[in-house]
Amino acid sequence: MTSRTKSAKATTEFFTPGRIALLVVAALTLIFIFENTRKTEIRLLIPEVTMPLWLALFGPAAIGFLCGFYLRRRR
Repeated sequence: MTSRTKSAKATTEFFTPGRIALLVVAALTLIFIFENTRKTEIRLLIPEVTMPLWLALFGPAAIGFLCGFYLRRRR
C-alpha cells in the first residue's frame, strides 16, 4: 500500500455517516445559538430569572445529553 492509498483510506474512515450527521447537527446548533441571543424571562419554581434564550435552552439539552451518555455507558 502506498502512502497516498493509506491517506485516502484514513480520510474515508474518518468521515463516517454518523460523524457527518454529528457535524451537521453541531453546525445547526451554532446557527441556532447565534440567532437566539435576546434576553428572556424564565420562572424557575419561585424566582424569575432573565437570561439569553440560547442559554435557557442549552441547560436542558446538556442535561439530556449527559443522561443519554450515562445510560449508553452502562450498557
